[in-house]
Amino acid sequence: MHGLGNDFVVLDGRREALSLDTATVRALGDRRTGIGFDQLVILERPRDGGHVRARFYNQDGGEVATCGNASRCIGRLLLDETGERSVTIETGGGPVVASDAGEALVTIDMGRPRFAWNEIPLARDVDTRSLPLQVGNLPPAFGVSVGNPHAVFIVPDAAQIDVAHLGSQLEHDPLFPERANIEFAQVLSSDRVRMRVWERGAGITRACGSGACATLVATASRGLTGRRATIELDGGDLIIEWTKQDRVLMTGPVATAFSGTVQLPDTAAARAA
Repeated sequence: MHGLGNDFVVLDGRREALSLDTATVRALGDRRTGIGFDQLVILERPRDGGHVRARFYNQDGGEVATCGNASRCIGRLLLDETGERSVTIETGGGPVVASDAGEALVTIDMGRPRFAWNEIPLARDVDTRSLPLQVGNLPPAFGVSVGNPHAVFIVPDAAQIDVAHLGSQLEHDPLFPERANIEFAQVLSSDRVRMRVWERGAGITRACGSGACATLVATASRGLTGRRATIELDGGDLIIEWTKQDRVLMTGPVATAFSGTVQLPDTAAARAA
């Protein structure tokens, strides 16, 4: 499946538990010899009253707490499967609610943004709205967690940023004990922002849902946009709203590329979608 070109392999482990080691995840993620993906998702039986529990793995094999675009994809699967108007996905970053927004769109409630240094998390207590990252001529970044850590740089022209070079450096900065997703955002108007992203463990991707959410929170916090804006990504647009109830909502399309089965090492064949 994919959301604006941010692509995922979704394995259904609800009937039979799946446990993948790092090497297996990397092998599946190889775009030449495996299936290829930005992230891999394993669906599991719910534990805390949700419709499903989801585990997320980056291309490098590392497990992460959540993924916004993948959650929209999972939401679409569950909405179609259950016929309900909204479903709850349990993630390592907390419960995520997916709702049918009509016209093939899905809205995800990403929860409340977190600004405290130890919630993002950072390695030490610093001003999270002006992170002390000294790389080239970049301005201070805005730090926030939307279920995973983000550093948002607001720049004059996102097209001129060397995302590969800067993103790979910043992801591994000692300030981020769990590494970080790096966004470069250009404010076009009070309700439109151009954003490019480097995702930890995946590199440059065509879209990042949680990154779009982090970008809107950063620009709205600095008074550069309102609390609702369209975020232009390489793969297309997402609509992000930071509500007065302090919830971040993300709305956008999803698509299924293909479905089939894959034989995993030391497991039974697993249904993939």
